[in-house]
Amino acid sequence: MLKITLEAIEVVDAIARHGSFAAAAERLHKVPSTISYAVSKLEDHLGLALFTRHGPRVSLTPAGQEMLKEGRWLLSAAADLESRMRQISTGFETEVRLVHDSLIPTSALADDICAFEDLQCGTRLRIACETLTGTWEALRDGRADVIVAAGDGPAGGGYKAVSVGSLAFGFCVAPTHPLALLTRPVTREDLLLHTAIVVGDSARSLSERTVGLLMGQKRITVPSMAAKIAYQVAGIGHGFLPLVCVQADLARGTLVQLPCEEPRPDETFWLAWKPGRMGEALKWWVTRLERPLVPHILPK
Repeated sequence: MLKITLEAIEVVDAIARHGSFAAAAERLHKVPSTISYAVSKLEDHLGLALFTRHGPRVSLTPAGQEMLKEGRWLLSAAADLESRMRQISTGFETEVRLVHDSLIPTSALADDICAFEDLQCGTRLRIACETLTGTWEALRDGRADVIVAAGDGPAGGGYKAVSVGSLAFGFCVAPTHPLALLTRPVTREDLLLHTAIVVGDSARSLSERTVGLLMGQKRITVPSMAAKIAYQVAGIGHGFLPLVCVQADLARGTLVQLPCEEPRPDETFWLAWKPGRMGEALKWWVTRLERPLVPHILPK
């Protein structure tokens, strides 16, 4: 009889991801003692330690790392098998994973999510957020079934994509920023003298994308567009911002838009998916989102 079950791999995976038995228990909706017992029982059966204990925190041993490396593949394969079996039976997948660019708030998709729930099709919806190339990477690597991404995708991804709108960007600084004193368009030389605020690309393996950033330029990298706007309002740095998101700041005078010798082109947003083996839930989402989304759903 096999000593490693899918349930055991799922427990080990949850502990590794969240760093403790208690956090894994909360994630799996179990009590910590159940998680601790399951790990102890598995380690006894295997005759080796999977975790090194550091008080309440734990880390994988080399043996645990090897088990999880292969185990995660088994979990993914089992989930894929379950989804295909359910799809054969009902036409609807077990789960649909939607990933959107961080510039788009998840709340903007609330009406779409409610309409999907009204179908009562039994398909679980998993929503995640990535930034720039990270969104495309999620589709390429199989971590997403459908995405709403900013900018052109990488070549050879085997996906289909349709444009769902574009955003205009303007170069903005706080009125107290030195660049605000210029009486001419901002040049490359001006930009190099001051710190840029940039949103970090969440890509893990694909080349990171930077927009409106010069080689050798001083920069502060932030996790979101909201943080970038806040830093620029505070006068910490400069950069291009989506005009639809900073209308109120421009009207209040907490930001000013400056002309640039090299303006940033509009950013195109894409709805993308892999057309092979589409279930009814994925078809529904593609049809639902294949409409002008941006900038209408962005906060103003």
